[in-house]
Amino acid sequence: MAKDLGFKTIFGNWDNYSREPWVESLLRDEEAERARLGLERNRRNAKIGEFKLMADFDWKWPEEINRELIEELLTLRFLREKGVNIALIGPNGVGKSMIMQNIAHNAMIDGYTTRFVPASQMLSELSRQESEAALSRCLKKWCDYEVLAIDELGYLDYSNRYADLLFQVISGRYQKRSTIVTSNKPFQEWNTIFPNAVCVTTLVDRLMHKSELVVIKGKSFREKEAIERAQTKAKERKEKRNNQKVQDNDEKEPAKAKKEVVQKSA
Repeated sequence: MAKDLGFKTIFGNWDNYSREPWVESLLRDEEAERARLGLERNRRNAKIGEFKLMADFDWKWPEEINRELIEELLTLRFLREKGVNIALIGPNGVGKSMIMQNIAHNAMIDGYTTRFVPASQMLSELSRQESEAALSRCLKKWCDYEVLAIDELGYLDYSNRYADLLFQVISGRYQKRSTIVTSNKPFQEWNTIFPNAVCVTTLVDRLMHKSELVVIKGKSFREKEAIERAQTKAKERKEKRNNQKVQDNDEKEPAKAKKEVVQKSA
């Protein structure tokens, strides 16, 4: 352990230091602290952001969802084989990004270099590179993550330039690193995302090779939550009105009784 942690003096004189009672606790504390700092660094670099845990996912809401497959993907067993990708396909608001963020978070916790990024942000960054050398460095950055989670492919139409850049990222990662994508369009409609690009067929082919496809059908969770929130607010307002009526009646009773006493006295 002393050698792995870089304590050369202790390692080189192990026969002397090994008898000291504080050495073992020092090495274990140092190892734990480095692990903690490494996890914090990975968390910052992953940029996963705020997200709901899968414990809060309502599996009964989607009309169609493969729970068994998703729960298997959350175990990260797919990372045992190089270059296995995941595609989460479905309409807006069905939980694609939430599932992706949970998978990415699990990978980050397990020590995989991980990055979560909206598709438009990644492609914009690549397109801003002003030289071939700068573009090469930027592409290398996106290709080197062991797990790259690209969110919201298909929500915007992209130029041929963006299609070529995405193709270079996918090609650079092909059969080496795992890529996770979410899209509101099935792969056969990706020509509408990149309407004039000639590389779409090859891009999809490389992304889908050795890929787990998760198709989710149903109405938006956000619509469901909005309806539930509106119902809760309506219930609260009704209860408030009822409580106000009770309070008004309670205030009227003493006044009524007093009036009756005055009338009797007269």
